[in-house]
Amino acid sequence: MKKELPKESEKFVIIDKEVKVILMSGEATKIAVTFCNTNNVFNRLEEVQKQLTLCEKALNDFMDSKRRAFPRFYFVSPADLLDILSNGNAPQKVMCHMPKIFQAIETLYLKEDGDRPIATGM
Repeated sequence: MKKELPKESEKFVIIDKEVKVILMSGEATKIAVTFCNTNNVFNRLEEVQKQLTLCEKALNDFMDSKRRAFPRFYFVSPADLLDILSNGNAPQKVMCHMPKIFQAIETLYLKEDGDRPIATGM
């Protein structure tokens, strides 16, 4: 996904770091009410949520483009499609999704041949 959505990947790393900083601050405070009343906690969380929503929209747009290119992807959940696209170069990792994409195909038999495996049967 980093290749297809480089800006969003970078944004997500920054968002992740900010959330971890906020949560560590909350852990250090120990008292939820005190933490929630700390200056800018609410504003920081709102900003993180706003940025995360933008990343999520870009990811959904990307997955929709993949669904338009290969309509059988409409039969899988967003989480499954994300797993398929993330592991597209490793067919063994996406094999568990085959029944969701193709009716009556549970597995493909793969032969390792050079850079990529080749399907030899189903």
